[in-house]
Amino acid sequence: MKVFVAGASGRVGQEVVKELLAAGHTVTAGARHLDAVDDRAEKAAMDLHASVDDLAKLIDGNDAVLFTAGSRGKDLLQVDLNGSVKLQEAAKKVGAKRFVQLSSTFALEQDKWASVPALASIMDYNVAKFYADRWLIDHPGLDWTIVQPGILEERAATGTVAINDGGYGRNAIPDVAKVLAGSLAHDNTVGKVLMMHDGERAIDEALGEA
Repeated sequence: MKVFVAGASGRVGQEVVKELLAAGHTVTAGARHLDAVDDRAEKAAMDLHASVDDLAKLIDGNDAVLFTAGSRGKDLLQVDLNGSVKLQEAAKKVGAKRFVQLSSTFALEQDKWASVPALASIMDYNVAKFYADRWLIDHPGLDWTIVQPGILEERAATGTVAINDGGYGRNAIPDVAKVLAGSLAHDNTVGKVLMMHDGERAIDEALGEA
């Protein structure tokens, strides 16, 4: 597939690009900091403040879009929320039907935010992800998958995961990238929210039965 990765210079985005390239996909890496992007990918300067039409021109020709962008709390409305919504609308315009979105555990379950300490500390981020996820779910036209990891940690991949077991936990960033990229190979993940954390099942197997 031809895949556009939004936020390709971020912690998760960099790993996603590696996973997609390893799987044989053609990757366009959209980012503001192109020097941090894998040189094997095509690089595209991306600004999520741009219009839907401008973003559509940027992603035109791709089969799928993976949204991994995030402002790290600095621009939640424009990037984490509206940046996602605009990119979703841009994908519809150009016929990039497959859309995979990085979100956050329990982002769609507001009653959990105050009761889970790690979530209570990122309340505004959860609000942004809630509305970005709801827009993707509620506005038809894309074959979507939403991936909701818990706490992201910069450590080696485990290659294993727990998906949708109702729990909350930690995640090696490379494992999150494997789930995001791997979902493209599993049509059964279309229209599903995949809540993930460290577990004992091989990632490809877990995705196949998600």
